[in-house]
Amino acid sequence: MGRAEKASLTGKICKGKDMANGMKIDKSSNVSKCPVEIAGAEGVEVRWLISKDDGAENFAMRMFELAEGGHTPLHTHPHEHEVFIVEGEGLFVCEGLEHPFAAEHFILVPGGKEHRFKNTGESILRFLCVIPADAG
Repeated sequence: MGRAEKASLTGKICKGKDMANGMKIDKSSNVSKCPVEIAGAEGVEVRWLISKDDGAENFAMRMFELAEGGHTPLHTHPHEHEVFIVEGEGLFVCEGLEHPFAAEHFILVPGGKEHRFKNTGESILRFLCVIPADAG
């Protein structure tokens, strides 16, 4: 594999929206984290990996990072979302019931259900969350 091919796999060349076919290839660590500053959130940061700004018309992909002891607010919304746990462990609270999870678990969060994510581990909790593009 040549130097250019290796670079494209790491996002050094084929990065952002500059590709002719509208693709975006990058590393999540190259996307800025923003603190989630809403009531009930503690120790939560988010990276918007893919959104309408990137030309994604149907879905948005976010990566959440919860510090040790952190949690998202207890909330509800009309849309479903899909979650994949990348790293860490925690509790998914849905409609008052607690469901433990760890890396490589996936969760379908139905629309209209009150829920939150809690980091119960001793390290960062990192998960991907896919939502309808219009929901973000």
